[in-house]
Amino acid sequence: MSFFPPPPPGFPGFPGQPGGPSGPGGQPGTMGPSSPPPSFIPQQPAVTPFAVDPGAIAGCLFRNTYVWLRNGNQFWFFPVFVGRTSVSGFQWNGRFWMYTGLSLQSIQSFTCF
Repeated sequence: MSFFPPPPPGFPGFPGQPGGPSGPGGQPGTMGPSSPPPSFIPQQPAVTPFAVDPGAIAGCLFRNTYVWLRNGNQFWFFPVFVGRTSVSGFQWNGRFWMYTGLSLQSIQSFTCF
């Protein structure tokens, strides 16, 4: 059972394959970004003691977003869907974008550009 939505329409078909800039009909954001994220790591904003609000991270949809997780991991993320308790999108692994999902409770803080 998956807690995250399926990949967006037009997804390349297997995890780890780079996506193009747009999906069917030219709809932006239905696939992973066509270029790497910025080469810098932004300063971490204030940490929230609670789960991230879905409305707050929804403002980062289809934008390069830097995410700090509660487990210490941090990475560039390109969100394409925000649900009540989760967000899904593309995570930069250092070489290419991979589709993934995150629990909003696992996110310590984030900032988008």
